[in-house]
Parts: sequence; C-alpha cells; structure tokens
Amino acid sequence: MTIRPSTTTLWRPTGPVELDLVRELDWRAWPPRLPEQPIFYPVLDEDYAIKIARDWNVKHDGAGFVTRFEVDSDFVSRYPVQQAGGRTILELWVPAEELDEFNTHIVGRIEVVHEFR
Repeated sequence: MTIRPSTTTLWRPTGPVELDLVRELDWRAWPPRLPEQPIFYPVLDEDYAIKIARDWNVKHDGAGFVTRFEVDSDFVSRYPVQQAGGRTILELWVPAEELDEFNTHIVGRIEVVHEFR
C-alpha cells in the first residue's frame, strides 16, 4: 500500500504564455522564471488568484487563468506565508533557483479551474 503525503492546495493566476509552458511540461511543473522574475508566487486563497487573473492577466495578456495544484505539505512548509496586503492576500515566495526542487514536490497535476477573457 502506498501512503500519499499530506498536501497543501495552492493556486497560481497565470496568463496564456505561462499556461502554454505548463501544458508543455505535461501539467506537472512550472517553467523556469525569466531573469526579471526572481520569485515564483503561488497563492493560498482562490479568490485572490481569481482577482489577479481577472483584473491583471486579462488586462495585460488578453486572458487570465487560475490554476490549482497540490504540493507536499512537509516540503512547502519551508516557505513562510507572506501577507501581501489584506488578510486573504497570502502568497508563498519561492526563489527562482528553488523552483526545480519545488516542482518535484508537486503531487498530481496542475489544473485550470477558472478562465477569464
């Protein structure tokens, strides 16, 4: 019998370019950050992810998507929760150089749960 690790649900608002890269990675990993993106910011609240995808990604990219994914809870606990504004504006700040390791702790697939155009 295989025991699955406990997981933490995270959301990531994203535009169409990043989503295409996730698709190319078979929905199992996030692509490397660009030089001007030193931090990967998954969020802990679905409503916050919706707001970013709807209000920012659509405006800048023509479309916004909210993805949901699970990460091994023991691993993800190394990243303290960052409050980036109001009480529900909660993010994890994963340094770009740690993203490959972060990706190895994703459990299952990344899935699109909302789409805005």
